[in-house]
Amino acid sequence: MADFEALNEKYMPVIDMVKQFEPHGAKFVGSELVGEQLHLVAEVPSQVVENRVWDTIKAVDPEFADLKHEITNTGGAEQHYTAVAGDNLSKVSKLFYGNPNHYMKIAAASGKDDPNQLHVGDELVIPVLS
Repeated sequence: MADFEALNEKYMPVIDMVKQFEPHGAKFVGSELVGEQLHLVAEVPSQVVENRVWDTIKAVDPEFADLKHEITNTGGAEQHYTAVAGDNLSKVSKLFYGNPNHYMKIAAASGKDDPNQLHVGDELVIPVLS
């Protein structure tokens, strides 16, 4: 029989990733053992965040045969984000994509001619990477 604690610990990076996005509309609903699988339930606000969660699942276990998931996208494809003190586009790119080098895609989607000009309160559009 599968061990809930062991599976929950194995997939803790996924749970932590969902919780990291709670200020941006994600919600970790819960996890339980169902047969031999960890049943993980979460809501994400966009395809962008869903992709980030899926990247984490695949990093934990590319086969994820011991995971039953219900990750529900409650929004659309892109993510909206309001800049806060200390933000720059590289930092926002790192948060949403796991890579700071996609900052120009955020700048283009957000209508920013100069990616170095980001101000507190600026509304950003985080597009799905293709």
